[in-house]
Amino acid sequence: MLIYGINAVAEALKAGRVVSMRAGRRSDQRLRQLLEMAEQASVPVRRVSDDELDRESGGASHQGVIAEVSQRRVYELPDLIEDALARPPALIVVLDGIEDPHNFGAILRTCDAVGAHGVVRQTRHSAPLGGATSKASAGAVAHVRIADVVNVARAVEELTEAGIWTVGLAGDSRSSYDKMDFSLPTAIVLGAEGTGLRRLVRERCEMLASIPMKGKVDSLNVSVAAGVVLFEALRQRQS
Repeated sequence: MLIYGINAVAEALKAGRVVSMRAGRRSDQRLRQLLEMAEQASVPVRRVSDDELDRESGGASHQGVIAEVSQRRVYELPDLIEDALARPPALIVVLDGIEDPHNFGAILRTCDAVGAHGVVRQTRHSAPLGGATSKASAGAVAHVRIADVVNVARAVEELTEAGIWTVGLAGDSRSSYDKMDFSLPTAIVLGAEGTGLRRLVRERCEMLASIPMKGKVDSLNVSVAAGVVLFEALRQRQS
């Protein structure tokens, strides 16, 4: 798998997942530091033209570097639950149909920032863990545990059965997110923009919560909504 962008490649190097790298002709301090990291990790680096980097990244903003990385570790949901419960209080994010890689990457970045135990996503109708997601996550994809499941509704049931409180975000809920007790072991369930949580997933959640909107716009970008709620969970746990 190919990833690109200085932050994404740097985090993959820290995680020991980079197999090889290609670097362009730019020579600024950040890229030099990255190449030093690669040398220390004995990762081979080949200098190529910017045109080649443009082709390999599909025209995305690669910042002068592309890396080939090894396959990530595949987590099963029971493993993720066991690990989360062993380091209480559990905090897991469940994604129901998040297909935009920029949203997915931004959510992973926030999950890493708040110390979430992992992310659950469906094997289908989910953004790929490729270059765009990795760059949007600022490299967090190299660190956040991700469990792929076939059925999100069933996964929510399994979380509930394990004693993890499942809270779905829904704009029509009368319960505000900041009234939830996130000090409990919690899984926050997020649906796709526009469609929101699918019916079966929504029905499996123990509680639905909304983010009050005071302006003209009636909803937030899903990655922004995730950030609002996850940092509220972190605030409650720290206090």
